[in-house]
Amino acid sequence: MKPTTHFFTAPDGVRLAWHELGEGRPVVLIHGYISSADMNWIRFGHAAKVAKAGFRVIMPDLRGHGASDKPHDPDFYTPDVLTTDVFALIEHLGLNDYDLGGYSLGARTVSRMLARGAAPTRAILSGMGLEGLTQTSRRAGHFRHVLTNLGSFQPGSEGYNVQAFLKSTKGDAVALLNILNSFTDTPEEVIHSLDLPVLVLCGEEDDDNGSAAALAEALPQGKLVLVPGGHMSAVLKPELGDALAKWLAR
Repeated sequence: MKPTTHFFTAPDGVRLAWHELGEGRPVVLIHGYISSADMNWIRFGHAAKVAKAGFRVIMPDLRGHGASDKPHDPDFYTPDVLTTDVFALIEHLGLNDYDLGGYSLGARTVSRMLARGAAPTRAILSGMGLEGLTQTSRRAGHFRHVLTNLGSFQPGSEGYNVQAFLKSTKGDAVALLNILNSFTDTPEEVIHSLDLPVLVLCGEEDDDNGSAAALAEALPQGKLVLVPGGHMSAVLKPELGDALAKWLAR
């Protein structure tokens, strides 16, 4: 079973890609920053496990990432534009009864969609803590520092790891810098109001986006599941896909 790739046009004319695998109940999974649907969900088998559990796995490449357009004009990166893009994809596909999840930036996009009225049956916030939703400028500043000083980081530093990841994904630094301008906070009182089943799925060594336990506690129906690894390594491990498929199929 191989994923298929498709394209549609966002409301502002940007061409966006999405990938599909499997048949059954739709679940939309959104990748993280500097990553792609392939890197986050397909390459290490997570999407295949979810598809095997009976799901149609729909995985967009966010603008500035993967097979989607990567415009350099800042006008294409207005606040919350990634949220608007995924809303457009859901409308394009005619999805009504679906589940919605994301990793890191994908989780932040899910939170923004919920804040703006998305109505999935269930949601997954992975690689995310409470502060990563309520204080997006903290991580945006870190990535802006790395992307504007590429080549200056020594092996073993956090900046070097981001620099290496950018190289491995063949990322476009200009587009990715513009993406940072679209980051939008979700107030904690809004998070407290998100009354649907939410899986908070995080690496046990991952505190890049704050406390996953605090996020699960803030959600009326939050469930915390920890898997091995940190922010960059948890997505490489089979336990992430196992936990995702198990929770969705329960």
